[in-house]
Amino acid sequence: MSEEILSQTEIDALLSAISSGEMDAEELKKEEEDKKVKVYDFKRALRFSKDQIRSISRIHENYARLLTTFFSGQLRTYVNISVASVDQIPYEEFIRSIPKMTILNVISMEPLEGKILMEVNPNIAYSMMDRLLGGKGNSDVQPESLTEIETTIMTQMFEKAVVNIQEAWSTIVEIDPMLDEFEVNPQFLQMVSPNETVVVVSFNTQIGDVSGMINICIPHIVLEPIIPKLSAHYWMESATKERDPEKYAILSKHMEKVELEAKVILGQSNITVNELLQLSTEDIISLNQKIQDPLTLEVNGEPKMHVQVGTVHKKVAVQVMDHIERRSLS
Repeated sequence: MSEEILSQTEIDALLSAISSGEMDAEELKKEEEDKKVKVYDFKRALRFSKDQIRSISRIHENYARLLTTFFSGQLRTYVNISVASVDQIPYEEFIRSIPKMTILNVISMEPLEGKILMEVNPNIAYSMMDRLLGGKGNSDVQPESLTEIETTIMTQMFEKAVVNIQEAWSTIVEIDPMLDEFEVNPQFLQMVSPNETVVVVSFNTQIGDVSGMINICIPHIVLEPIIPKLSAHYWMESATKERDPEKYAILSKHMEKVELEAKVILGQSNITVNELLQLSTEDIISLNQKIQDPLTLEVNGEPKMHVQVGTVHKKVAVQVMDHIERRSLS
């Protein structure tokens, strides 16, 4: 158990309050004993550690970026999707928290067992559909009144969005996600038992002037085989794995062909507009560069090296003297 260390000033203030009768020592002792008892709800069993929840959050932050790019291209309007929260709750609690009529996409995650659920707030789903049909992104269609054509349009759109899950999860496991069902009533879905722990990832979603939530519900059975990979230790190991020599050679070869702009700054000077207008042939402009000082070589506008001017084969050239260390922003 972690202990809180008080400063001398806080200790003096506490002793003074007890001496003056403002605080009761017995009452403080009782409060300390009460703190040792922690309420635990067995219906809300926490089956994932904070470290594992952070890993799931990282995966879906990447997925949010992929969805933002995908929907921006599909809808041709401003789209912003970001992770709002990642929580573990009973499945029953998640079902009660979403609208009675909403857009539900059941997604299989082969080769992982079980399925995940993507719930899209009606405001967001109908705005997407309205944009696809040539509208401005505003719609008041109700889920229960969707026509077969509207259902088909939404299904095809979310089928394409599901593909991005594969790339987002690729750092952990290779999966082949597929949209299995499209539903509007959560009461018709019973993916797992009501008390089963699920991880709910909530996304803040902005499409034009319309905002709402997209929720992804991931049952424990889906994540169970990959739980060891949802640790910081695994992520650090993955980041420090030995690089593939063949891929490194190909990447290096491509990098060698990248063009950069390199230029040497001979000096600078500040003059007024009036002085500029008065310039004529054989006038001299004094630069702030001393002859004995090295010049600066810039690469793509960033200072990289100190150089000195000379000639090579009757052409003007510069010789590198030293590198310019990049300054930290702190």
